[in-house]
Amino acid sequence: MGEFRPVPDVLAYLAGSWRVTRSVRDRASGDEGRFDGVTVFGALNGPGLLHEESGTFVWLGVARPAERTLRFLPGPTPGTADVRFADGRPFHDLDLRTGRHIADHPCSADLYRGEFTVRDADRWRTVWRVAGPAKDLLLTTDYARVG
Repeated sequence: MGEFRPVPDVLAYLAGSWRVTRSVRDRASGDEGRFDGVTVFGALNGPGLLHEESGTFVWLGVARPAERTLRFLPGPTPGTADVRFADGRPFHDLDLRTGRHIADHPCSADLYRGEFTVRDADRWRTVWRVAGPAKDLLLTTDYARVG
């Protein structure tokens, strides 16, 4: 995809509810899984957004509930975000002013490299490639605005 939609303010763009579909592929074993659910970017107590994701993750034929919480805080440059885990630890930066962003997150000896792309006003995608001694994964997530 060569066309990206610039987003002048990532927090304003993300606010609201999104349908989420994520494929997870273990590139070493060939195993594949899928997550289906909803992500809500709602108000935080203070500036920023609370990201709450919930749904069902199916791995090796076993379905189980899955959820995660992140905090999207205003970034150092207007229109950008500083993404944090629920406990406040840094995760990655996010700047969609060109419609595309690459972010890295080291996790022990593994490296998570995320590519974020905005397709239009109601659709965006993340692709995380995880490489290292413990993991070799490809996670592709599509978001579609609800309502």
